[in-house]
Amino acid sequence: MPKMKNNTKLSLLALLLFSNLMTFAQPGNDQGGGGLEGNDPPPASIDTLLIVMAIIGTLFVFNIFKKQSKKA
Repeated sequence: MPKMKNNTKLSLLALLLFSNLMTFAQPGNDQGGGGLEGNDPPPASIDTLLIVMAIIGTLFVFNIFKKQSKKA
């Protein structure tokens, strides 16, 4: 029974990842000259706070795992 539960979690994770990819994909415009798209839009800047938030999130996850391992 636990193996089926693990497969269900893996399937749900794959569904969420692929649906997220398809949701944010931008459609191209088909041009007669053979090019799929015109000029690319300027890239979005990545804020430095994103890196700080990722580090804090990683530390939070390690803290949760450490607390759970002490209980067991």
